[in-house]
Amino acid sequence: LGQNVNKYNLKNGQEGAALYLKNEDLKQMLESSKDSAKLDAMKRIVGMIAKGKNASELFPAVVKNVASKNIEIKKLVYVYLMRYAEEQQDLALLSISTFQRALKDPNQLIRASALRVLSSIRVPIIVPIMMLAIKEASSDLSPYVRKNAAHAIQKLYSLDPEQKEMLIEVIEKLLKDRSTLVAGSVVMAFEEVCPDRIDLIHKNYRKLCNLLVDVEEWGQVVIIHMLTRYARTQFVSPWKTDDDVVEEYNENNFYESDGEQKEKDRNVKKTYTMDPDHRLLLRNTKPLLQSRNAAVVMAVAQLYWHLAPKSEAGIVSKSLVRLLRSNREVQYIVLQNIATMSIQRKGMFEPYLKSFYVRSTDPTMIKTLKLEILTNLANEANISTLLREFQTYVKSQDKQFAAATIQAIGRCATNITEVTDTCLNGLVCLLSNRDETVVAESVVVIKKLLQTQPAHHGEIIKHMAKLLDNITVPVARASILWLIGEYCERVPKIAPDVLRKTAKSFTNEDDLVKLQILNLGAKLYLTNSKQTKLLTQYVLNLGKYDQSYDIRDRTRFIRQLIVPNEKSGALSKYAKKIFLAQKPAPLLESPFKDRDHFQLGTLSHTLNSRATGYLELSDWPDVAPDPAVRNVEVAESVCCLEETRKCHLLVHYSFVDFTGLVIYYSIPLLACKLAGSHVLVPEL
Repeated sequence: LGQNVNKYNLKNGQEGAALYLKNEDLKQMLESSKDSAKLDAMKRIVGMIAKGKNASELFPAVVKNVASKNIEIKKLVYVYLMRYAEEQQDLALLSISTFQRALKDPNQLIRASALRVLSSIRVPIIVPIMMLAIKEASSDLSPYVRKNAAHAIQKLYSLDPEQKEMLIEVIEKLLKDRSTLVAGSVVMAFEEVCPDRIDLIHKNYRKLCNLLVDVEEWGQVVIIHMLTRYARTQFVSPWKTDDDVVEEYNENNFYESDGEQKEKDRNVKKTYTMDPDHRLLLRNTKPLLQSRNAAVVMAVAQLYWHLAPKSEAGIVSKSLVRLLRSNREVQYIVLQNIATMSIQRKGMFEPYLKSFYVRSTDPTMIKTLKLEILTNLANEANISTLLREFQTYVKSQDKQFAAATIQAIGRCATNITEVTDTCLNGLVCLLSNRDETVVAESVVVIKKLLQTQPAHHGEIIKHMAKLLDNITVPVARASILWLIGEYCERVPKIAPDVLRKTAKSFTNEDDLVKLQILNLGAKLYLTNSKQTKLLTQYVLNLGKYDQSYDIRDRTRFIRQLIVPNEKSGALSKYAKKIFLAQKPAPLLESPFKDRDHFQLGTLSHTLNSRATGYLELSDWPDVAPDPAVRNVEVAESVCCLEETRKCHLLVHYSFVDFTGLVIYYSIPLLACKLAGSHVLVPEL
């Protein structure tokens, strides 16, 4: 048995050693003269990095192979260096010359990797080298290398912002690139370095719109957001309808003087006509609503929300609802944006009402957002259906969700007067629920509803006063005491008795409840002093020696107002106006109502707070700028022989000589037009 165990352990140990070689073994393999051993070592090291393991100790051994002639080894070395070049800057600097030579390598992947590694070395001393490398890479024949040049621009700008002007020149050059591989990266560099230089976009606007469908997914997201900002500065608002057109010509105008007619014509608004470039953007982004990438769909949705006429914005609804089948993280972001949209334009999502019904498998954050949207979409036509749905939600085992449902019922009662009494009666029934959380939230919501129409609900206040002994949640107890104090004249027999009971338990109450007991005593002292004078003084004495500073401070404040003495100021004369003044009814509004000033789909909108780097959308201009700035002059590429003009074209070639250097040369060609066909003749 012992021998079998030893064999078993030995076998497992050998397998473990084969899978996870120690650093010393990997170093020996990297120093081997055989490329196969080096390649195997690099694969294992990259595998370690992919698993999140620290391989920084191997940096000196890896960097020695940066000049390897084996392309596969060199690729993996560059992958490693991109990961650790920023941490091991001193050692990475020793290989600068190697990276510079690699920038001339015939293999585009090596050139791009060398540029990525070079831009990952965060040392100010090599800024000129990086700048030169970026300029050369921006003119590279390979679009993949030009794409990496755009990525390097952002890194260099963060390292040395003083290079901004030179980088803008490179960005301007790359923006003219017609490769779809480059477009997304250069726009990202534009957004990072000079987002305010709208003039750089003018000549490239139509090209970007036309290339958008073929750009890679994440590039599409960046371009769409940039074009959204651009469009808000160049086009007038499309949110003008035919209703804006005022006063058509009628028979009475015939009798008016010419002067009056001219003055009236100035006031007549013209029918809105969309700019062709504005329409181009909307037309070319519409197909992207079918994208498999949720970020692209969300980007197009926010573009239509901020730029499209209201009659056309509804086409994004179906695509956004489709995203609700994605994972919970995507659902969370999409539902947040739908919640904001549904406040201003309910009609967009009313046909998809059932898509927002809560599932038992949904996490709490998703349930709450769906509930928010259902509340926003509530109207006279669907409120009965929604209330039946809410009745089910109140019974949920998720207490946080049940409490949110009760708040939603309160909002529906406030917004739709036809169901106010129904909702109020339903909330009163919930006061007998066994769950303290449900009862407490019901009390808070009832309190807010009674503030909107307290005249006919004295019985509800009495019922809530009877439940005070059984309710232990501080917020709920404080709400009941506030209601009794605010409407003490409507329950003159119950209010003093409630004060008597709470005075007994004053020292054991929460601070929030103590404050409301003091307020109740003050109001009863002013309205029914004969019956409650001694009781109020007793409560004030308890508050005077309370441990909480807030309670002691409030006690002194109330005593000076309601029990005037020689030292009391003029405020004591206005005690009744201060305590018994009519309070404004609270507004039960959606928490997403104040998010509409943030651009949809942004981090700032998600957090409801301005994030670092957030760029606000500008207001629509009253008058659109000159659209001619987006016109691009097309240069003649073919010249007629009759006009005796020549057009020189250069065809570029490259080859690697025996020394390993890359030789570039060009042959000038003469373009001629003969018998309707183009002929390219080498010009000797």
